[in-house]
Amino acid sequence: MSLDVMLTDATGIEVYWANITHNLGEMAGQAGIYDCLWHPDEHGITHASQIIEPLAAGLARLEAERTHFEQFNAPNGWGLWKNFVPFCRKYLQACRDNPDAAVSVSR
Repeated sequence: MSLDVMLTDATGIEVYWANITHNLGEMAGQAGIYDCLWHPDEHGITHASQIIEPLAAGLARLEAERTHFEQFNAPNGWGLWKNFVPFCRKYLQACRDNPDAAVSVSR
């Protein structure tokens, strides 16, 4: 199972898409970004601009405390810190590049 995140511009064109394994849910929760990534719709997040601040803060925690977060790596290798951090970096950049884009997820 995976989480798909999508950003769509005002004309309905997808400007960003990425996916990541659900096995990273606990790590995301520990970093404080689970809700904005997995359940933005349930927390009033409709546009990319609303994700920038929490995702930037969570990414900073992930990068500053690698050893702490690596304890949440999936034992089967599907869900690792080393894959989650680049996912977060790219998604954050896409949100910064497209702040007015609509946010949607498929879980």
